[in-house]
Amino acid sequence: FYQLVTFYGIISAGSIYNAMLHLRKRFIFCDEHVIIGRPKRLFVLINPYGGKRRASKIYEAEIKPLLEAAGVEVTMQETRYRGHAREVASSLDLARYDGIVCVSGDGVLVELVNGILQRSDWEEAIKMPIGVVPAGTGNGMAKSLLHAASETCSVSDAVFAIIRGHKQALDVCTIAQGEKIVFSVLSTTWGLVADVDIESEKYRWMGSARFDFYALVRIMNLRRYRGSVHFVPAPGYEAYGDPVKQSETPIVEQNGESRVCSYQGPRAEFQGSDWRSIDGPFVGVCVYNVPWAAENAMAAPEAKFSDGYMDAVILKDCPKADLLALLLKMSDGSYVKSPHVTYLKVKSFRLSPGQLVEDPKRGGIVDVDGEVVARGEGTYGMNQDQYLMAYGPSVQLTVHQGLATVYRPK
Repeated sequence: FYQLVTFYGIISAGSIYNAMLHLRKRFIFCDEHVIIGRPKRLFVLINPYGGKRRASKIYEAEIKPLLEAAGVEVTMQETRYRGHAREVASSLDLARYDGIVCVSGDGVLVELVNGILQRSDWEEAIKMPIGVVPAGTGNGMAKSLLHAASETCSVSDAVFAIIRGHKQALDVCTIAQGEKIVFSVLSTTWGLVADVDIESEKYRWMGSARFDFYALVRIMNLRRYRGSVHFVPAPGYEAYGDPVKQSETPIVEQNGESRVCSYQGPRAEFQGSDWRSIDGPFVGVCVYNVPWAAENAMAAPEAKFSDGYMDAVILKDCPKADLLALLLKMSDGSYVKSPHVTYLKVKSFRLSPGQLVEDPKRGGIVDVDGEVVARGEGTYGMNQDQYLMAYGPSVQLTVHQGLATVYRPK
C-alpha cells in the first residue's frame, strides 16, 4: 500500500488525498477483505496544546484526508485540559469503534491507557487497539513503533500503519506507592532526565530542541542525588548490583481493594534471594518500556514492546565531559556502552529517591511518562500542583506483559 502511494509521487496532503481516491477506484479499498482487521470506525483524540500547538492543523491537512480516502468513519474530539483524555477514555462507548487514535506527543496516549484501566470493564477495554500519530514534542512511542519497522517517524507513515490495521502487544508498567497507583507505557525517570524533562517546560516554545538545550544547562550545573534502587534482574543480568539481605527484601504490595481503578496491577511474587540493590549517589535513574524516549533519543536500545521486562539505565558518578559525550551518543543508543552507564533488564524495580548531595534540604522529581508523580522540597514548580505520590518513600514498578494493544506499521 505504502509503495503504491509512493509510486504516484505524493508530496502534499492534497495530492495524498487525490492519489488515495485514485487507488480506491483501483480496488485497494474497494474490498473490505483486502486487509483483514482494517479499522472502519476510529475515535480520534487531538491535543491542540502539545508541542508547537499544531496538532489540529496536522489533523485537518494530513490525517483526515487519508482516513477519509481509506473509507474510515472518524469521530474527532480535542482535549481541553490536562487529564481530559483520561476522563474521555474512562467513559467512552468503545463498542462504537474499532480503535482509538492519539494525535499528540506521548501525553494523550498515557492518559488514554490510564483512563481505560480505570474502567470496570478494563479487561475488554484494554484490548482496544490504539494508534499514535506524532504531533507533539517527544513522540517516543510513535518513533519506537515506526523505527522498529524501518519507517520514518512521520505523520503519513503513522496514519498508514493505522489504516493497515496490523497490531502489536504492548507491556504496561504499574507504578505504586502504597495504595496510590499510576500506569506507564513509556518511562519512569528520576535525576538528570526527569529534571530536563520537567524543568525544560518553560522552553516549550523551542519544540524538541528544548531537551538538548536544557540538558546542556543541567550538565554544566550537575546534580547528584542520594538514594537506592532494588530490582529483580531478568535472566542474564543476575550479576548486577549487590545481594539484598532477607530483612531488607522489598515487599510488592497488592492491596488493590481500596484503589479507585479496576485494574490492580500484575500479581508479582519474587523470592527474597531474587532481589539485588545499588546504592547512590546517582546522577540519574531511568526505567524504560520502549526503545525511544523521543524522536532523537534512543534511550533503551534493547527494549522490546512485549517481552515482560523493563530496561533500567543507572548513571552514577560521571565527569561532565564524559556526560556531554554520552548526550551526543543518545541518537543511536550507543551511550549505554559507556563504563559510566549500568544498563540491565529487570522484572521488578523499586526506587527510593533521596535528597541532593549538594543541598540536603532539596529533593528531586519522579517523572512517569512526562508527568510529575512525586516532587521533593525546593524543586522547580513545587507549589504548582498536588502530586499523586510522596517524595522519599519507595516507589514500586512492576510490568504486565502485553497488556495493551497498539497499531504497528507491519
